[in-house]
Parts: sequence; C-alpha cells; structure tokens
Amino acid sequence: MSNSVVALLFGGKSSEHEISIISAKAITAHIDKNKYTIFPLYISQCGQWFMGRTAREILDLDMSSMLKQHSLEETGHQLHNMTANRENDLFRFDFRQKGIDVAFPVLHGTYGEDGKVQGLLEIFGIPYTGCGVQASAITMDKAVTKICAAEAGLNVAEYITVSSSDYLSKPSAILTKVEEHFSLPFFVKPANLGSSVGISKVNDMDTLQESIETACCLDKKIIIEKAVNGREVEVALLGNENPIATCAGEIEPGSDFYDYTDKYINNAAKLHIPARIDGKIHASLKESAIKIYKTLGCSGMARADFFIEHDSGLLIFNEINTIPGFTGISMYPMLMENSGIGFTELIDNLLQLALEKIVS
Repeated sequence: MSNSVVALLFGGKSSEHEISIISAKAITAHIDKNKYTIFPLYISQCGQWFMGRTAREILDLDMSSMLKQHSLEETGHQLHNMTANRENDLFRFDFRQKGIDVAFPVLHGTYGEDGKVQGLLEIFGIPYTGCGVQASAITMDKAVTKICAAEAGLNVAEYITVSSSDYLSKPSAILTKVEEHFSLPFFVKPANLGSSVGISKVNDMDTLQESIETACCLDKKIIIEKAVNGREVEVALLGNENPIATCAGEIEPGSDFYDYTDKYINNAAKLHIPARIDGKIHASLKESAIKIYKTLGCSGMARADFFIEHDSGLLIFNEINTIPGFTGISMYPMLMENSGIGFTELIDNLLQLALEKIVS
C-alpha cells in the first residue's frame, strides 16, 4: 500500500508566519514516513502558494535562529527573496491532480486558523486536520469566544470590546471610557490574533493610548480586559465528538506576561507539566476544557487556556487555540507527550481524525 500524501500548509499571511514555519518543520521531522509522504505547501505573506523546491527550502530554514539574529522585517525580506522569480513552483490548487489525500494546516492566526483555509479545503473536497469552518471562525474571535464561554457557564475576566473605527473617530471618548471602567493593570488585545501578537499590559495610564493604537493597527476589533492575578494554565484536547483532555500545564512567564518574545525568542518562561495545582482543581480544569471544546463545536485538536485566580481559586477561561503551536517549546505536544502520546503518534491521530470526519 502506498503512503498517504499529506499537504502540509505553512507560512501564511498572518503575523505568526515565522512561527508556522517552525511548527511545520517539527511536524516534518516527526511524521511517520512509513505511512505518510509530505507535500509541502508554503504560503507567502502576500498570499502566493508555493510547492516544490521553494517550499522545501523554506521548510528547511532554521527559523528559530533567524528570529534571534534578525528582526521580523529582515526575516520577511529574506523569505520574500526566496520566492522571487519562482513562478514554476507556484501551486495551482490542483490538489487531486497532485495526489493529495489529506491536508495538515499549520497556519497560525488569520487566514489559517479562522476558517478561511478550512472553507477552501472543503470546496476542493480535501479532508483536513483540526476544527471545521464554524468552530475555527468563532474561536478566532476572542470576544465571541468569551460570549460563548459565559453562556456555557464558564467564568471569564471582565472585558469590553472596542471597534478600531470607533477609536479612530473618537479616541478621547474611548480613552475616557477605558480609564473609568478599569483599574490598573489590564490588557489591550487585538480580538483576532494569536501568539500574543499586539498584546500590551497596561500598568500605567500614560501607555494606554499607544497600546490601543498598536492593537487597532492589527485588527478591526480590540479587547480591553482586566488582568487576572493568578496562575496561567493550559489543557490540550484531542478528538472529535468525544475528545480527551490532558493534564494542565502551567506557564511561569519570564517577563511581565507571556508575550511573543518570551514564547519564541528568549525562551525565558518556565513550563511546569503537570501544573502545580491540587487534584480537585485539575479535574475541574479538564472538565471545563472539554465543555468549552464541545460548546464551540471543536474537532481534531485545540488548546484551552485558563487562569486560576490566586485569592479565590476561581477558574477563569481565557481563550482556545484551534491550531496550537507545534514547535519544540510548544505546550500542546508537550502535554500530549506527558499523557503518553508522542509527537509521531499525535500527528498520526490528527490525520486519522481528519479522515474520520469524512467517513462520519
């Protein structure tokens, strides 16, 4: 029997482009090559799809080292130069003609985790790993996700949403509203980005305007949210209708909060697996993670993020990620490993779950 051909979609138009390349490289290294053949598909930041030599060369890059040695802008220029004059490697969306059996999107953030590429794959009749169109679209929007979580009975931090257009038309009114509504500290976040891109922790009202303007440049909707004084914990989920939940992992940030630099460049955060919490809280976390997974209609995989408030011990839902990181320091594969599901087996399970959805 010949190997199944897996289209590995990586790169993408989001600000998490480089992290996607690192995740795709890890998946390529760990996939069972006796069962699957990788067909790499690199999506540039301007939206062009490349296969063949171009995709393989970018997949082979040591992106972690590049990010430490160069700015994001410099790294972007290098990636752009690698795709210049490579028209022969452009992918023409001939999935079936290329013999592709299943797709593995590892596109973090917008245009990959928000239902858009999932819809494209469904149009072409290609099964794919992870959540479907509706769940992907809902979970990408942090504000909508919080509404669904609260409706399901989960606790969420106090927050308000602001449209970028409203802020740009009447900034002083929005600034006054925020100052009246929140006491320090609090967070300003783009509603539809991941990897902590564009997030600011406001410890001083003098930085509020800059924080809001940064978020508004990245998204049409932003969230202002009360900072929770507590442990940051995450639960990995795997499955379709009957998902399993791992133990919780705890993040001890290396800076003021677990931001992009802390996650992917400095690697200063400490991860505790399992989290340093008692068995009763652990059981509640797993139950809550499965509840939000099912409420949102997730399938395949997700990572649910919570806080445990120091003073009250209250579980507070933060967000859910439907294409979590697959890098060497990513919590999702580490939690699965701790639960007895190694990286290679995890990839196999995700591909089989993708095919299972087609059968069902």
